Amino acid sequence: MERESYNKLIRYFINMGKRSKFWKIPALAGLAVSMFTYRLYEHGRKKTMRFACVVFILSCFVIANSFAFPVFHEEGGFVSAKEMEMADTEDTFGNLDKGAFYGIKEEHTELSDGLFDGNFSLSKDIEDKDENEKDSLKQEEEKEQIVFDREDWKLMLINKLHPIPLDYSFTLGPIKTMKGTMKCDERIIEDLLFMMQGAKEDGINLAICSPYRDMNRQKALFNRKIKAYMDKDMTYMEAYKLASQIVTVPGASEHEVGLAVDIVADTYLNLDEGFAETEAGIWLEEHCAEYGFILRYPKGKEYITSIEFEPWHFRYVGKEAAKVIMEEELCLEEFWEKYL
Repeated sequence: MERESYNKLIRYFINMGKRSKFWKIPALAGLAVSMFTYRLYEHGRKKTMRFACVVFILSCFVIANSFAFPVFHEEGGFVSAKEMEMADTEDTFGNLDKGAFYGIKEEHTELSDGLFDGNFSLSKDIEDKDENEKDSLKQEEEKEQIVFDREDWKLMLINKLHPIPLDYSFTLGPIKTMKGTMKCDERIIEDLLFMMQGAKEDGINLAICSPYRDMNRQKALFNRKIKAYMDKDMTYMEAYKLASQIVTVPGASEHEVGLAVDIVADTYLNLDEGFAETEAGIWLEEHCAEYGFILRYPKGKEYITSIEFEPWHFRYVGKEAAKVIMEEELCLEEFWEKYL
């Protein structure tokens, strides 16, 4: 009867140790006390020498187990206490958000390695990553907050497949150009002048050479280009196809609604690809979005726009859209497909 009670008590403490790692030490203490008490009880019926042996064995057991935990049975086999602790640690770090490490102080995380020139600061790396992630999240949030509308006049898509709507109306305003006073949509004049002034402050003198042009002027330019190719023994269709890649088809030109401007510099007056390599061309590509303009026909997008690379042709779309388009290196057609 006493032996059965003893076994039940032992099983109780073993089960206690299986519940949680926090119960392992109390379970171990309970096992030790139970075994010691039981052996003391047995001493009353057995010889003193056996008791001394038991005390010695029990002492060795307590000393040996004061630095380890017993093996507890779990489903699927036996897992040692060390393995259980490792598993708990892995689960904990696996579920932690990266932001949990952002508070690590530099004095505890400096590392040196032969692969690095000097000391590598883990906390600095984490801080930099934190800042980059914040900037990235901020940009994404800003994009999500801005809702673009395809009915917005600034975002109107005009190309061969999307000609100017017959009912579209706008008001023209005067703008000074290298050919004298001309016109463009009055709503873009303020930002256009700010862009010209911004370039001037950086030592670059820009000039507008072609803003708004009416349908008749567009037809004249287009037909002149066709004639030039036909004079080179091309058929009309061959000349038309090639001309439409250089001069926009009448009725589908952004110049006809006053939203596009051709820009040159005092150091480079030609409307050709060479403008892209000039200080003026580089400045415009880098800063145009700050004023609501985009490089309308970028290099590498000819298969989408159906127009050759024109580093001098800038289109007004508004600052929010311009920032997205230039940062993501999109053409207006791609912007429409992605955001509208």
